[in-house]
Amino acid sequence: MQQTTWDVIIVGGGSAGLSAALMLGRSRRRVLVLDEGRPRNRFAGHMHGVLGRDHSSPLALLDDGRAELGRYDGVTVRSGVAVGARAADDVPSDAHAPAFTLDLADGERLHARRLLVASGLTDVLPDVPGLAEQWGRGAFVCPYCDGWEARDRRVALLATSAAQVHQAQLMRQLSDRVTVFAHGAGLPEEARAGLLARGIGIEDRAVAAVVSDEAGALRGIRLDDGTEVATDAIFAGPAPEPNDPVLRSLAADRAAHPMGGEFAVVDAMGRTSVPGVWAAGNVTDPRSSVPYAMAAGSMAGAAINADLVEEEVRAALAAPSGRGV
Repeated sequence: MQQTTWDVIIVGGGSAGLSAALMLGRSRRRVLVLDEGRPRNRFAGHMHGVLGRDHSSPLALLDDGRAELGRYDGVTVRSGVAVGARAADDVPSDAHAPAFTLDLADGERLHARRLLVASGLTDVLPDVPGLAEQWGRGAFVCPYCDGWEARDRRVALLATSAAQVHQAQLMRQLSDRVTVFAHGAGLPEEARAGLLARGIGIEDRAVAAVVSDEAGALRGIRLDDGTEVATDAIFAGPAPEPNDPVLRSLAADRAAHPMGGEFAVVDAMGRTSVPGVWAAGNVTDPRSSVPYAMAAGSMAGAAINADLVEEEVRAALAAPSGRGV
């Protein structure tokens, strides 16, 4: 059976992956985007801080992106879950090195000259009953993404580490009714002093549950002793876990991130430690917002195309006269 070798396979069809595909498609590259259909922000009804798309659906942005890619006949977007990759030894003989075989969850194998991993991350929420049901509705992670909508309201900061004091201070810029629920986080005295100095309340009793009303809207936080504290918005700090089985299978370098977890190490253009492999978006940095991811994907797409061009120049120079690649 004849096999197809794509110029680039992009693992992930979010903002980073589609932006990279746009750049590559406009350079007439043969590109396959594998979309698992589970973007990090799928829980949010609206995205914010995205110029030209503020307060619009993040899923609508991706729909529009896929539609735009339709004008470039070299780009294909399809569903698929990549579980690993390796340097290929069974690709067609006319493939340019380095080449990779990508393994999918359903057993299919795909081949590419270059790989871009833009598969995002998973937010592992604190183990508080009721929090998952409010995620993206009444509970959020980013003050820049969702803080404005909670301005002047009763804001709860569910702390699971001392690092989240910064979240509370950011929200104090938007509301004077902010309370940190320490939840056993062990806040340092200096952090406590800074909170109290700006009028931010501190609740040391343990949190038992996040409470919703009959319509499913956030109602408040229930403490271990049964006290219920009325709340309009919750900000929490989930543990970020990159969706990076492809990068791990290729032994790409990773490093600890200040926000937790280990993430792929990339240069300014998204190049990983593995020749021929790039990464962009939340799979490299949990702080990556939609604009950041779009920019990182765009840069990675341009870098990959330039890398392919350099390879093609070398091949042309090595080819018999008049038969350049």
